[in-house]
Amino acid sequence: MAKCIALFLLALIALSMLQTMVMASNGELGQSLSKNRYGPGSLKSSQCNPECTRRCSKTQYHKPCMFFCQKCCRKCLCVPPGFYGNKAVCPCYNNWKTQQGGPKCP
Repeated sequence: MAKCIALFLLALIALSMLQTMVMASNGELGQSLSKNRYGPGSLKSSQCNPECTRRCSKTQYHKPCMFFCQKCCRKCLCVPPGFYGNKAVCPCYNNWKTQQGGPKCP
């Protein structure tokens, strides 16, 4: 009888872990960035201005940041999340370089 109860509890734990893994892979736990929201082609060109305003809101170089962000957004149709970094979410935005090899997009 004790073996049956232990086996039943073990099966419940395994099912619970499996359900948690499935939910995490679907992004339902909210722990990963949504690819649909930030990935390549996730924006329309009309959405570039508000997204760049958000991206450049905390820099002291607001005008150049906005200029290059909007240029990059129109080309890549995406703006990474946050105020700095996170460029891996948008490869086009990340890989566009200046003639000197530096990053073009803020």
